[in-house]
Amino acid sequence: MRYRARGAKNWMTAIAILFVVMAVIVVLREIALWGPEFVADDFVNERITNEKIVLVMFCIAAVLFAVGIKKGEELHN
Repeated sequence: MRYRARGAKNWMTAIAILFVVMAVIVVLREIALWGPEFVADDFVNERITNEKIVLVMFCIAAVLFAVGIKKGEELHN
């Protein structure tokens, strides 16, 4: 069996997917534990809560996706 080298791996996109999956798990856990009304209230209050951290995680994932796609296009050109 011969080893065939493939192109460079796009690790930023993989990390972005990991961030999204973790954020979704946290939101679903909070909804299951506290209910949707309590979670919705935590999104808009002034305290730093898990819900606000989830929003930051989604933003980081979006940046990683954008950079990963841009780097992937640069590698293939």
